[in-house]
Amino acid sequence: MKPEDIHLTDWLRILVGEVPISFYLEAVLRVVFIYLLLLACMRLMGTRMGSVLTRNEMVAMVSLAAANGVALMAPDRGLVPVVVVAAIIVGYQRLIAWWALRSKKFESVVLDDVRILVQDGRLQLNGLQASVLSREQMLAKLRQGSVRNLGMVQRAYQEASGDFSILMFTEPQPGLSILPTEDTAFRDEQRKAEGQFACGSCGHLESDAQVPTHQCTRCGEQEWQPAVLG
Repeated sequence: MKPEDIHLTDWLRILVGEVPISFYLEAVLRVVFIYLLLLACMRLMGTRMGSVLTRNEMVAMVSLAAANGVALMAPDRGLVPVVVVAAIIVGYQRLIAWWALRSKKFESVVLDDVRILVQDGRLQLNGLQASVLSREQMLAKLRQGSVRNLGMVQRAYQEASGDFSILMFTEPQPGLSILPTEDTAFRDEQRKAEGQFACGSCGHLESDAQVPTHQCTRCGEQEWQPAVLG
């Protein structure tokens, strides 16, 4: 379209475009075809495509969407290329799943590993760094699981899908309070563990009669808070 053909008051062009009215009937058929094609592709790629996706599955979905979008809107584009692209993506996804089932190393490269983010009431800072998660993001995830202090958590994993699994101690241990510092009233309600102090960065515990003044032996930080039980 030439610049002189564009007019801000040309509402017919803005709303309808330059395709003939008959294309809208064709668009309905294209939408139905692509909708059924996507359903078939998701079924062929497995039930995982209907749950939390791994990055490999997300790439497959985005690729399908990109291939379908052009054919859906452009009257000069046919539907056969979409079928070809979909077949390639589905075949690739099934090959990846087959190979990952037989090779642990390949699965680790393509689908990622499970990472330990909390172990025995202490944050695993290396795991958080590898997962590109901030400390506050991790604490927010724990609070969503009704966790009030790190001593309640035996293990917290980030699964290969990116989802989180939290395993609790049967008997809660003293630990670092993970309630927001702004909520002073709620934090004050937590029962303190006498003679126990937690590193404000990683949750490492130390026993002392008064607040420690040295650096944490795990993370090197020097912020200490009274450990809590509830």
